[in-house]
Amino acid sequence: MAKTAYAPNATKAERPLAGKIFGLFTPHLNRYVTRIAGGRYVPFWSLIRHQGRRSGRTYATPVTASRVPGGFAVPMAFGEEADWYRNIVAGGSAAIRWRGTEHHVGDAVALDPDSAMFGFPGWQKRLFRALGIRRFVFLRER
Repeated sequence: MAKTAYAPNATKAERPLAGKIFGLFTPHLNRYVTRIAGGRYVPFWSLIRHQGRRSGRTYATPVTASRVPGGFAVPMAFGEEADWYRNIVAGGSAAIRWRGTEHHVGDAVALDPDSAMFGFPGWQKRLFRALGIRRFVFLRER
């Protein structure tokens, strides 16, 4: 019987350290964070509302976002395999609640940190680097 050699999938990006750590707790924490994300006095968390690419169901996902010229920058703590990102790319649009105001966004583009990090304070930039977050999504405001 022949043995099959294991070869990692070259097309699938590895999940950042942040995703590996927080991925264990995310299903439990999102239920609570969703209640405060995007609130007027909670600048760290925003809430993305997006439609499922297969189910058509509406989802709300808490994320860290920063206002940048023309839209929002969102660090991809779970990589490009995150359902919210894939749903926005497939659907073409979403809404983000940021500091108490709802904004319609679309045209999701994955960017390198140097392109999108200018919207985040220095302490957050260092935190993102330490957690291995190497990609950001730019969501253009409509």
